[in-house]
Amino acid sequence: MNAPSLLADIGGTNTRVALARGGKVIHSSVRHYPNAEFDALAPVLQRYIAETGTQAPAAACLAMAGPVRDGVGTLTNLDWTLDAATLAHATGAGTVTLLNDLQAQGHALGHLAQEALYPVIAGPPPRPEATRLVVGIGTGFNAAPVYTTPGGRFVPPSECGHVTLPVRNEDDLRLCHFLEQAHGFASVEDALSGRGLVALHRFVCERAGHPEQAILKGKQVMAALDEGNPLCLETARLFARLLGAVIGDMALTHLPFGGIFLIGGVSRAIAPWLAQMGFIEVLRDKGRFSDFLEQFSVTVVSDDDAALTGMALHLHALLEMT
Repeated sequence: MNAPSLLADIGGTNTRVALARGGKVIHSSVRHYPNAEFDALAPVLQRYIAETGTQAPAAACLAMAGPVRDGVGTLTNLDWTLDAATLAHATGAGTVTLLNDLQAQGHALGHLAQEALYPVIAGPPPRPEATRLVVGIGTGFNAAPVYTTPGGRFVPPSECGHVTLPVRNEDDLRLCHFLEQAHGFASVEDALSGRGLVALHRFVCERAGHPEQAILKGKQVMAALDEGNPLCLETARLFARLLGAVIGDMALTHLPFGGIFLIGGVSRAIAPWLAQMGFIEVLRDKGRFSDFLEQFSVTVVSDDDAALTGMALHLHALLEMT
């Protein structure tokens, strides 16, 4: 098959589009588009095709930040609904497959450059068949196990960012009540995401009696953290503690002896601070299973286009079977 395939990774903030051939991304073809400039995905893909002079692709693989069922999905943090039939018409692709974005990230694991991997907790090289866990922390939060099976790689869909935020102490309970003011329910994503970081900072400022300082956006919180701002340092400690608790629970749920991989813009921003902010200790703070949790490595993926790699591999394997 000579015609390239079309890939699109649709997040809550940006859409990344590229071409692939033979299971490999054509890196010179990658383009990023801010979603705020469009009212649906089809115009994004049509602009890409027009700008790059791409002919009708042989097939297309799309990964979206939201649940997918029967070829239809709605993004969690963006008012777009996608369906395979409409996107096939928009792109001219003969085959269209739609994935959750964490599924795409899972298919990329093991195929990323070593320099794109930042170890937070080191571990021995895993066995090829070992289960991995991919955790996305960006505009939203999600995670999914990655299985290697005789029939190929399997990454089941998930929306675990919307489960209940863990409560271990009175301060956690106060935080949950604080977060409930926005949505009536305190989920993991409400604390551990880009907007979650902002919410945690607001909580920290109000708890400290300085609500007037709760005006920073996520990138500003991280910039002030680098400058040693005390309230932003406390925000980062709270974020790291909550993240450690959540990922420790997920490690016990999925037993990812192949490693835990953090992806997304917030993961990359907070990565240098995790170890010193208590992330490792809290991840392993599970009573009699604390020693057991020392077996799991944690790595941050710095490749912002890793999902495209996963989509290219998944689509190639799918086409090979047809």
